Formats: sequence, structure tokens, C-alpha cells
Amino acid sequence: MNHLVSPSLLAADFLNLGKDVRLVNRSLADWIHCDIMDGLFVPNISFGLPVIEQIRKIADKPLDVHLMIMDPDRYLSRFHDAGASILTVQYEACTHLHRTVSEISRLGMKAGVALNPHTPVSFLQNILPYVDMVLIMTVNPGFGGQSFIAESYNKIRELSEMIAKGGLSVMIEVDGGVDTTNAQTLVEAGVNVLVAGNAVFSSPDPEATIRKLKLFS
Repeated sequence: MNHLVSPSLLAADFLNLGKDVRLVNRSLADWIHCDIMDGLFVPNISFGLPVIEQIRKIADKPLDVHLMIMDPDRYLSRFHDAGASILTVQYEACTHLHRTVSEISRLGMKAGVALNPHTPVSFLQNILPYVDMVLIMTVNPGFGGQSFIAESYNKIRELSEMIAKGGLSVMIEVDGGVDTTNAQTLVEAGVNVLVAGNAVFSSPDPEATIRKLKLFS
């Protein structure tokens, strides 16, 4: 499949969020990435359900929502109702991961599982058949603008081999330090979805940057 691009609103202008959502609408981006942080699982707080509800009203692209929160099970149905199309939970935050991803799927959303940089992809062996996507965090979660962790390439290749060996159709998404200098290498390693925040919204021409992430030209 052709790779997808999911610009992260964590790096958008929160005083003009509607303007940046409409920019993504006009662009070649496929999804809109929304990072939800609770200040407990990660040392930062971003935004929550009321903001997602407002974004959904003007977004033309599916909302790709990443829950970096403790006890995500309490909020699965509420994020569905708020407009999430893809809902990703952190492996490290879920006590009963199979139950969690099964409920996400039952609600009609694509189910994703995210791994922190220190978590081996081998931990996903038994859950892969039940998810639509794995998000490899290529920085420590919580803040935008961090440098890409080079070891992530090995994790991506290992996960890609696991998926192929199992005959599965699980997408691989990456988030953290993704830009126009490493996007093609990431896709060649097996990535299906590129999340980019600072690279897009700090660019003098965000739509052109999204086009380059999508087309490599």
C-alpha cells in the first residue's frame, strides 16, 4: 500500500487551530493526528474530548487519536462519540490489552497499540492479530520537537518481519522526529503511516512539506 501522512496537531497553532485543521484538509495528508496527554502517563498535558469534538466538526480527514493516558478504557466510547476514527492506546498503560483493543474494534474504530522507545516489539507477538496498527514511538512521548531515536529503524524492521511472517495486514505508524530527511528511509524500512508535527507546522510552507512527505519530491 502507499504510505499515509498524518500531521500532528500537537505542533499546530492552538490560537488558530481551526486554520491549521483547514490547512491539513487542503493538503495531501491522509489523517489528522491528535495526541491526548494526561500529565500522568507522560509529563505533559495537551487537550481532550472537547477539543476533539470541535476538530471533528471541520475536519475532512479521519482523526487519528493517540491516547497517552492512564486507564484509557474509561474513555474509549467517549472518544468514539467525539469523532475518532483510529484510536491508539499505549501498551504500557493497558493492564488487559486484548480487552481494550477488542472494545475499540467493537465500537467501530481502527485499533492501534503504541510502544514507547524502550519497549521491545516482541511483546506484541500475541496481540498483533487483533490490532489494525502499531505505533512505534521514535522519541520519548510527551513533547514535540525531539530528535529521532536511530535504534527505531531496527524496531520497525523487526515488527515488519513479524507482521509478514504472521500473514497479517497490520499497519506500522511512526511518531517522533519524522521529517523530509528520514521519511523515505522510514517507508523503505516498512512504515505505512508517517506522523509529523514540527516538520509540518514549523515549515514556511506546511502544505508543501506534507506533499514532500507524501511524494518524496
